[in-house]
Amino acid sequence: MLLGILAPVIAVVAVNTVVLYRQALEAADTAYDRTLLATAKSIGELLEVTGSESAAQVRATVPYSALEAFEADSRSRMYYRVLGFQGESVSGYDDLPTARRELPARSVYAALVHFYDDVYRGNPVRVAVLLQPVAGNQGTGMATVQVAETLELRRTLAQQLLIDTLWRQAALVSLIAIVVVLVVQRATRPVRELSDAIVARPAGDLTPIATASAPRELLPLVDATNEVMQRLARLLAHQKRFVRDASHQLRTPLAVLKTQVQSARRGDVEPALALAEIAHTVDRATELANQMLALAKVEQLRQQGDAPVTDWDAVARAVALDLAPLVAERGLDFSVDTAPAPVRAHEWALRELVRNLLHNAIKQAPSGTPLALRLVSDGRHAALTVADHGPGIDAAQRERLFQPFSSSPPRADMRGGSGLGLAICHEIVDSLGGVLLLENREVQGRVAGLDAIVRLPLSPAA
Repeated sequence: MLLGILAPVIAVVAVNTVVLYRQALEAADTAYDRTLLATAKSIGELLEVTGSESAAQVRATVPYSALEAFEADSRSRMYYRVLGFQGESVSGYDDLPTARRELPARSVYAALVHFYDDVYRGNPVRVAVLLQPVAGNQGTGMATVQVAETLELRRTLAQQLLIDTLWRQAALVSLIAIVVVLVVQRATRPVRELSDAIVARPAGDLTPIATASAPRELLPLVDATNEVMQRLARLLAHQKRFVRDASHQLRTPLAVLKTQVQSARRGDVEPALALAEIAHTVDRATELANQMLALAKVEQLRQQGDAPVTDWDAVARAVALDLAPLVAERGLDFSVDTAPAPVRAHEWALRELVRNLLHNAIKQAPSGTPLALRLVSDGRHAALTVADHGPGIDAAQRERLFQPFSSSPPRADMRGGSGLGLAICHEIVDSLGGVLLLENREVQGRVAGLDAIVRLPLSPAA
């Protein structure tokens, strides 16, 4: 920031210094040119005319002491030359370069005078040329008075002006640099304190950063950082929960499987029965592992951001077709009534959602009872309903069923589930911005079944 501020400031100061220096030189030249003009006029007043008409000549009696009054100090010297009516040298230094008789178009002086720079005796000089009318009893004419002054005094004054200007500009730049450093240090102090506080945090501390002392300009950055840390905290919590649940839940079926294998080796049960029990345990462990992986994949999809638009209707019908053998095995009166419902979701998530709800209903519905799958939309939302004619659930059980590894009590003729199906459904619906409801369907005051209802917003593109 210091370099970014000082670079243009120094450039402006440099330009300003050059401009001020040139203006000072012009002012000094104007002041000293007036001295030259006064000298030329003083000499012009001493001119006389001798002779008459065509023989008239200019006569000049100018003692050098007359020029000493106009010399500022001993460092500069003055030279003069007077030219007659015909351009002949009348008085002064004959070797002074011939005068230029050019008159400026505009002049600030009330005289016919012209100033220019020249070189005399190897030294640069400033020359003033004055056209002086001379009149006498014998004749009149226009004489030329030429006065030259060396530039030592002007150069000394210019150098002094330059040094004074540079000192003031250097002081200004130094003041700006000091102010910038102090202001930046004070302005960035909260930033450094915030940085120190973050560095001092423990490695696993993902709590939000306090925004009370943060500068207003950094609040968007702090808020975004807090949001990222919240996502990381959720992700780490999900990973820890997955590892904890996997280590706890998979230990039981593996222990049961080991016991069954040892029992079969000892011959405690018939080989066919032992193999059936082992196969059932492997199926349960496989289902549990698949559902735990599905629960982990839901969180992965949540982190991916926007999902593609998927037709929920086609996914629901495909899942119903896949589970048709289970429906036929249970002897259920299965009906499917769907309508087009484009939603923004991954196909895997919709498939897993419908499969878990429908599979749970197939397990809980009594044999030979109706089972319905309906999908409707109202232009803003799509609603999927899986309606069975099972025993339903009570209020306390309804809240507990959405928690992992919490399943409804198994029926007398059915095996209990792993307890992850509804938890997976709840996570999927939550990641898609929808709502999952479990409502008992009552007929004449008695529970006639359970409706699992999922509402998801339709895709705006649809």
